Amino acid sequence: MKEENKNTGMKVCVVGIGLIGGSLALDLKKREFAEVVIGVDNNMQHANIAKLSKLVDKTTTLENGVAQSDLIVLATPIDVTKKLLPEVLDLCTGTQKVVTDVGSTKAGLAEAIKNHPNRKQYVASHPMAGTEFSGPLAAISRLFDYKTAIICDHRDSSLQALSVVKRMYETLHMKVIYMNAHEHDVSAAYVSHISHLTSFALSLAVLEKEKDEKRILDLASGGFASTVRLAKSSAEMWVPVFDQNSDYVLEVLDTYINKLMLFKIAIKKKDHQQLKDLIHESNKIQKIL
Repeated sequence: MKEENKNTGMKVCVVGIGLIGGSLALDLKKREFAEVVIGVDNNMQHANIAKLSKLVDKTTTLENGVAQSDLIVLATPIDVTKKLLPEVLDLCTGTQKVVTDVGSTKAGLAEAIKNHPNRKQYVASHPMAGTEFSGPLAAISRLFDYKTAIICDHRDSSLQALSVVKRMYETLHMKVIYMNAHEHDVSAAYVSHISHLTSFALSLAVLEKEKDEKRILDLASGGFASTVRLAKSSAEMWVPVFDQNSDYVLEVLDTYINKLMLFKIAIKKKDHQQLKDLIHESNKIQKIL
C-alpha cells in the first residue's frame, strides 16, 4: 500500500479500452495508482461502455488524452500500436510523460521507434494475462494478479520511465522480469501464440468433422472445453500478432508439426512403447508449470 500511495495524483491515459486496457484501467484506479483514468478508443460504442461501466473517468481524443496524462498505455491490437507509438511519442516532446504498451510482440515495435528522439520515454512491456473474451464488457478486476509482466530492452528506457511502469505492474500485483525484444518474441511464440493457433486449428477440425453441433456440445468434456477455449479469441487481435511475429511463429509451428508427426507415426505403427515414451517425455512439463 505504501508503494501505491506514491503514485496518488497520477493521470493515466489508456488507449484501447478492451479486455486488457479496461481491466488495467479498473485496477489502477481502484488501487489508487491513478487519480484519473482517461480512455481513448476509436470504437465509440466501446468508449461509451467504458465510461458507463466506470472503467474510465472520461473519454477523449488521442491528442487530448496524451496532453492530459502523465502515463500513456497503448492497449490496442499490435498493428495499431505499431502505427500509434511514434505518433504518441511525438506528442510527448518536451515533457516527462511516460509511454508503454501491452502488446504480445516487441521486436517490430522496437525497430519502429529505435531512432525516435523520445525513445527513452517509452517502456516496452507485455503483461502475460488475458482471457478468450474481448471488448470493455470483458474487463475484470484482478486479471493481472500474481501473473508475470515482461519489460523488454529496459536499457533503452530512462530510469524514470522504467520506475513508473514497474510501479504500475507492481500495483497490479505482477512479477516483473526483463528480456530483450527478440528473446521475448521467441518465448511468446512458444508459450502463447502456438496455444492460440492449435486451439483455432482443433476447433476447425472438429467443426469440419462433426456437423451436428449438438453432438459436439453433448460430448464435450472439461478437457475439450479447456483446449478449444482460446478459439473464441478475437481475430482482430490475433491476425496482427501472427503477422508481426511470423518468423518465430513459423519456427514453433514447424516444431509442433514435427511432434504431431511422431505421434501419428507411432499410432499408425501401433508402437505403444514409442507412444509411452513421447507421453512420458511430455510429462516433464509438470516440473516447469
